[in-house]
Amino acid sequence: MAPVVGTTSNPRESGVTGESDAGDGVFGLSKAQDRSGVTGFNQGGGRGLTAVGTPAGHFDGDVEVTGHFKNPTPNAPAVFGESDSGDGVLGLSRAPGRSGVTGFNQGGGRGLTAVGSPAGHFDGDVEVTGDIRLTNQDCAEDFDIVTVKGTEPGTVMVLNETGALEPSSNAYDKKVAGVISGAGDFRPGIILGKQETDSPRMPIALLGKVYCKVDARYSSIEVGDLLTTSPTVGHAMKADDSVRAFGAVIGKALKSLVAGQGLIPILIALQ
Repeated sequence: MAPVVGTTSNPRESGVTGESDAGDGVFGLSKAQDRSGVTGFNQGGGRGLTAVGTPAGHFDGDVEVTGHFKNPTPNAPAVFGESDSGDGVLGLSRAPGRSGVTGFNQGGGRGLTAVGSPAGHFDGDVEVTGDIRLTNQDCAEDFDIVTVKGTEPGTVMVLNETGALEPSSNAYDKKVAGVISGAGDFRPGIILGKQETDSPRMPIALLGKVYCKVDARYSSIEVGDLLTTSPTVGHAMKADDSVRAFGAVIGKALKSLVAGQGLIPILIALQ
């Protein structure tokens, strides 16, 4: 059988066109190694091969690309992978010192974006040559909690004899561990110690800014005042006694509270 060769000078026509109501429009088969079943190239700078349909392109074997994937659609990704049961996009590299997936942005945006729950999962090491920017407030760590009752975000927590945490209930308690993170409009920037245990666990703010329950009935609180545990369950108060406060300071008030109880932002500074 002679090879099929099609040529045309009409800019709106293809060199070869195949049409079928039941099968493939064009079917190409090659039994030679490293050859393609269908080859398309364009000497005018356009596309070498165009696939139209739903799905637009279907490949039963491997796909080798010597150029780049470029998407002319504005705000659309160059490569998009979707799967109902596997990975959306999987990148594998067997070369030492190379990445399975590399993302960079020349327009000042993000080089790599991960969306999901969890948004990003890494089985190996993570090496960052730039800055790590966390948009939320505090550094927290998960601790075992004696009971979740009355231990909502903002509660001041202390250690018990077993090392688990419970709401504070004594003034100037040196067993103070921190404040439950997540109250108000502050969220933890990083949470350490995420693991499964038989006990309920909650993130305790150990560093940074966090909203904290305070009781100003013992003494009015001003910005900059050191805070300690109070007799009110789960609440902090102004540390008026510097001697008793040693080792029992939770942090420093970032907002005033003249009277009553409330929720104010504080700077965690355990000392």
